[in-house]
Amino acid sequence: MKFRPCIDIHNGQVKQIVGGSLQDQGDQALENFVAEQDAAYYARFYQKDGLSGGHIILLNHRESPYYEATRQQAELALKACPGEFQIGGGIALDNALEYLRMGASHVIVTSYVFREGNIQEENLKAISRLVGREHLVLDLSCRRKEDGYYIVTDRWQNFTEVRVNPDTLDELAAYCGEFLIHAADVEGRAQGIEFDLVEMLGDWEGIPVTYAGGVGNFDHLEQLYILGQNRLDVTIGSALDLFGGSMDYNRVLDFCEASRE
Repeated sequence: MKFRPCIDIHNGQVKQIVGGSLQDQGDQALENFVAEQDAAYYARFYQKDGLSGGHIILLNHRESPYYEATRQQAELALKACPGEFQIGGGIALDNALEYLRMGASHVIVTSYVFREGNIQEENLKAISRLVGREHLVLDLSCRRKEDGYYIVTDRWQNFTEVRVNPDTLDELAAYCGEFLIHAADVEGRAQGIEFDLVEMLGDWEGIPVTYAGGVGNFDHLEQLYILGQNRLDVTIGSALDLFGGSMDYNRVLDFCEASRE
């Protein structure tokens, strides 16, 4: 299990939010933490600990009056630590290469590929060809319905008809190098992981998967390690003491490092 750092940017500031609370209308979200430092500070902070493969997420939509300020923060982080971070949020065919040139190692895509409720195969193939499969991460962030977990788009606000299951993972893995999966119903709540989702992901043997959502203490982290069969990497945000939470950051790093030995 590798620890993957995150830098979430909303309204031009580094924040930790409750994922399911995000609304495009009024650019609103319930905030767990608002940083005084800029995104470049956090990029360098993680870099000094040898952490790579983390993600920078732009939480404003591209028509938002805050989008440019959010994008500028992301650019500061990418240029501070080129090649160290992935970036997502509003990524499409027209701007993917721009972010790679800024210094992103990968682009993370959801809404461009999953539109009108389904997988847009032409868009998927086009962006995979453009950036190369090895530079593409598909964000399969999902929310639960009665019969399973479904991919959600547009900053986790809209359900698609695409279930997150082994068949979907097998199909999409041909076009990308990694998956990022936020369990959006528990994201930012630090009250426990999505057991069924984690167990299913742990049973799947494919490309790397990073799980985010609900880890609030070391019992939760242990559960993720066990149910995920040590196949899943982890992102922790609001629960870290860096962001006002109770989990000691260095102890998290130690746990993840020990799991890889």
